[in-house]
Amino acid sequence: MKHIALVTGAFFCLAGSFAQKAQKQTPEVWVTDAKKQVLFQRSKLDIKATAITSGLPVINIDDSKRFQQMDGFGGTLTGGSAMVMERMEAKARKALLLQLFDTTGSNIGISYIRISIGASDLDEKTFSYNDLPAGQTDTALTHFSLGYDTLYLLPLLKEILAINPRIKILGSPWSAPVWMKDNGDTRGGSLQVKYQQVYAEYLARYIREMKKEGVVIDAITVQNEPLHPGNNPSMFMTASQQADFVGNHLGPVFEKQGISTKIIVYDHNADRPDYPIAVMDNEKARKYVDGSAFHLYGGTIDALSKVHEAYPNKNLYFTEQWLGAPGNLGKDLAEHVQNLTIGASRNWCKTVLEWNLASDTLYNPHTDRGGCDRCLGVTTIGGNAFSKNPAWYILAHSAKLVRPGSFRIASDELADLKTVAFKRPDGKKVLIVLNTGATLRRFDINDNGKRAVTSLNAGAVATYIW
Repeated sequence: MKHIALVTGAFFCLAGSFAQKAQKQTPEVWVTDAKKQVLFQRSKLDIKATAITSGLPVINIDDSKRFQQMDGFGGTLTGGSAMVMERMEAKARKALLLQLFDTTGSNIGISYIRISIGASDLDEKTFSYNDLPAGQTDTALTHFSLGYDTLYLLPLLKEILAINPRIKILGSPWSAPVWMKDNGDTRGGSLQVKYQQVYAEYLARYIREMKKEGVVIDAITVQNEPLHPGNNPSMFMTASQQADFVGNHLGPVFEKQGISTKIIVYDHNADRPDYPIAVMDNEKARKYVDGSAFHLYGGTIDALSKVHEAYPNKNLYFTEQWLGAPGNLGKDLAEHVQNLTIGASRNWCKTVLEWNLASDTLYNPHTDRGGCDRCLGVTTIGGNAFSKNPAWYILAHSAKLVRPGSFRIASDELADLKTVAFKRPDGKKVLIVLNTGATLRRFDINDNGKRAVTSLNAGAVATYIW
């Protein structure tokens, strides 16, 4: 493979057993530079046996300083995403799924996905697993059924699990069944107090039924965007309501039934770090809470560290950020890599998830009365053909090379060079660098005395692995 002119470098071999691996597996760099039409291209790096003293700015890597362990990078497999993929012919769909979820070659190796519990606003219609005629209730959940999910979502999940059986799955509800809500509508309203216990049983039933289908739900968030009742579906839930629900109903139900699925609170914007802190301040709720989840449609990403400082033994997850159609690779790449790939990771998140994985060429499907009609998927599907949108390359720079179980480690940031670094379970180190400046930047990478001199064009991102 030819070398990419954008990036050149030299590394020392590392000591010990890893040095032997390094001799067999050449260090690499993967680069995306929209201005130069370089799209996640790989270049091999020559290893030098002597240190380099270039006088350039230095990004120091220090793996003695370990932070959170990563669960993975990925996106949301909405019901609509599943529908458009399932409508592809089997051969075309398999080719797409391999590129998304396999790790060989240039495949991007998504390792974590979020799905909706019931409908999200990117389904063709609203539904729950216990829909009833108006005026009826079913507190025994006699009519519970995965129903609509058996058409598209479950078949696709099984294909994905065949490619990557270890992928982790997060479930998020957009709304409780309508008959449990105080407004009798899929949109807005709140869970009625008298149905808190049955709704906890409903979520536990969902986890059990999915397991019967061979789909293990690693974690759930209690409510998608609890402070935004404008989506269809949606449900409003204050911090005190969520604390009560988790502490007195959901947590005890999980405990009684032996359900190990993690409970994650909040799942909304970074402008309200007080919400998850308030939930975890509740002693009853706190014992059941694994951590809190965030989006970035409001606030700044560094607010997440405030939650970590308040509860350092609780985990943080970044679970959603959309890209608007029709997309702008240069702008979208820089914003999402800086704020999410780098920013969310440096602020303690174990996952970094883009929004929907797929839509059709008209950005369908979506619900009416509040469904997103401008959400650009990781891929756009037309018949059996698919395109690679900006989120594809954003994910490629992290998901492919930062594998589950990696630890974030310390890395310097320079004026125009934003960075995050990881040490993988196999001992390899990964450094992601974004040049936010207006000109090409040359710099050193220093890993405990082993050095590489490299360069990166303005707006470009590179992932180094050695």
